[in-house]
Amino acid sequence: MSSTSIKFNTFHFCIIIFILHVFAATPILSDSSSINNFLDIAKSPEVFDWMISIRRKIHENPELGFEEFETSKLIRSELDKLGIPYKHPVAITGVIGFIGTGLPPFVAIRADMDALPMQEMVEWEHKSKVAGKMHACGHDAHVTMLLGAAKILKHHEKEIQGTVVLVFQPAEEGGGGAKKILDAGVLENVTAIFGLHIGPELPIGEVASRSGPILAGSGFFEAKISGKGGHAAIPQQAIDPILAASNVIISLQHLVSREADPLDSQVVTIAKFQGGSAFNVIPDYVTIGGTFRAFSQQSFNQLRQRIEEVIIGQAAVHRCNATVDFQDGVKPFYPPTVNNADLHEHFVNVAVNMLGINKVDSAMTPFMGSEDFSFYQEAIPGYFFMLGVKSSLHKKFESSLHSPYLEINEDGLPYGASLHASLAFSYLLKHQQDVPGVERKYHDEL
Repeated sequence: MSSTSIKFNTFHFCIIIFILHVFAATPILSDSSSINNFLDIAKSPEVFDWMISIRRKIHENPELGFEEFETSKLIRSELDKLGIPYKHPVAITGVIGFIGTGLPPFVAIRADMDALPMQEMVEWEHKSKVAGKMHACGHDAHVTMLLGAAKILKHHEKEIQGTVVLVFQPAEEGGGGAKKILDAGVLENVTAIFGLHIGPELPIGEVASRSGPILAGSGFFEAKISGKGGHAAIPQQAIDPILAASNVIISLQHLVSREADPLDSQVVTIAKFQGGSAFNVIPDYVTIGGTFRAFSQQSFNQLRQRIEEVIIGQAAVHRCNATVDFQDGVKPFYPPTVNNADLHEHFVNVAVNMLGINKVDSAMTPFMGSEDFSFYQEAIPGYFFMLGVKSSLHKKFESSLHSPYLEINEDGLPYGASLHASLAFSYLLKHQQDVPGVERKYHDEL
C-alpha cells in the first residue's frame, strides 16, 4: 500500500470519527415534526375556541398602561391552569412566565397588554364595556396569542432544550413598559427576544418584517408660547402668540424638507394647537405639541435639538417667549426598532417552513410608527414582525391601528400563537450547544 493511500484512508477515517462524535453529542429530537404541528394544534377547536374566549374577555375590559390589573389577573389564572410558574408583579402589572428546563439558553417572547383612551365605534357583541377605553391597537390579541404559545409549548415542554420566558408587558402605549421590565432585571440571562404586532392590512396567514430598522424612534414635545393679550381690534397693543405659533409650525416643517437628508426618513408633526377662547380677544399664550421621529439615533437627537432652537428662536422673532417640554420623564423617548440580522434569518426559515415562501414578506418597507420593543433590542438581540389579521369582510375602507373602528380577524390568532412557539422552540434547539457544561434534563420546578 502506498503512502498516498495510507494518508487518504487515515483522513477519511478521521472524518468518519468526527461525524460520529458530533451525532453522539447532539440530542436527536423530532423538532421539525413538533414545530410543523404547532399550527395544527393552535387551529384545533380546543385551543382556537379557548383563545377566542380570552381575547374577547380582554377586549370587553380594556385597561390603560400600568392599570392592567384585571388583564394581569386573567393571565395569571390561565398560567396557573397550565401549570406554568411566573413572577408577578413586575413593572407594576407585568407577568413573566417560564417554560422548559429552567436552565440556559433563555429566549423570550413578548406581548403588550394595555389599551388606548379611545371610544370604540364598532358595534359587535364583545364591544368594550368601559367608556372611553378600547383595544384599538390589538394588544388583546397579542396577549391571547402569547397565552396560546404558552399552551403549545407547555404540551411540548419535555422537548424544550432550555427555557422560554413569557413576557406579558404593561404600558407600551407611551409608558415605556418595556424599559421598566428591563430595569426589573428579569431578562438578564435572555439571549434573544421575539415580538409581533397585528397588521390589519395583511391577509390571514401572511407575515412581514425585515432585517435592520423596521420602526422609527419617537419622541413628543409641548411648547408654551407666551405673548401679551389684548383686543383683536387694536393688535398693536398686544403681542400675538397665535401669529408666533403659526410661524413656529411652518418653520418646524423646514427641519425635514430643508435640513434632513432626503434619503434619511424623518417626521415632525404638530398635532396639538390650543389658544384663545373668543373671536375678538388675542390670548396671552398658545400651547402647541407634537411628535418627531427618525430611523437613526443621530437624526433623532438632531431633530430634538433643532425643534427646541426653532421654537424659541421663532417665538423671539415675534417678541414672544417660549418654553419647550419634551416630556421624556412622563413619556420616554422610544429608540428605533432595529431587527437583528441573525434573528431575521431564523425568522424567515421558521415562517417559510410554516406558512410557505409566498406568505412571507422578508423585505417590508419600514414604517414611521414606533414601538417600545426597541428598548429590549438595545439590551438583547431582538426581532419584531407583523402578523396578518385582515378582516374577512370586504370593506371599501380597511380599519387601521389606533382607530375606533379597528376590527381584527380572529382567524389570525393560531398563526401568531404557533409562530411565537416555533420561533422560541427552534431557537433553543439551535443554540443549546452554545451553553457548555450544562446538564440538560427536565426540571419540574424552575
